[in-house]
Amino acid sequence: MKREILANTPGEREIRAFYNQDIIRVYQAYSDAIADSALENGTFVSPPFSMTRMTWIKPSFMWMMYRSGWGKKDHNQQRILAIDLTHEGFREILEQGILSHHQQSGSEEAEWQKRIKSSDVVIQWDPERDIRLNKLEHRTIQIGLRNQALKDYCQKWIVNITDVTDLTQEICALVEAERISEALEMLPKERVYGV
Repeated sequence: MKREILANTPGEREIRAFYNQDIIRVYQAYSDAIADSALENGTFVSPPFSMTRMTWIKPSFMWMMYRSGWGKKDHNQQRILAIDLTHEGFREILEQGILSHHQQSGSEEAEWQKRIKSSDVVIQWDPERDIRLNKLEHRTIQIGLRNQALKDYCQKWIVNITDVTDLTQEICALVEAERISEALEMLPKERVYGV
């Protein structure tokens, strides 16, 4: 992995995810058509999934809940999918990544602009969210895939896809009912992913 992707104050940028010895889990939110197709095929196929635009994967369940508004933001994000990837695939994705924001200027800025346009993987760090979707101090990773990285994601690295929409709705209902401790118990058990 490129050192710059994780450069930070310790703890500020750490990949946290649900994983075991076989897989690491990421999340995506889609329409019924794309979700049903992915579940039927065990991967994303075009159509209805688009292989020509960037797709974003998120290891953080809570960041996915923030991004999709618990699956209620719009009909194109109403189904929450948990996608299990091989560790080899996830690490390959990270190794290809270019940070979405650059702090330099001049020739370094121009070089970064070229790299980001040509990269198949874009890394972005956003504030992690708590159970009420409020910002936390540390950041969580989301990863944009396009071109060959997207093809490899769909054709080589996906091990399993699970619809977790019902789980999402149950947790959301508990939060809305102020049953926070119960909601927290239902969250996927995420921990720091060493790279």
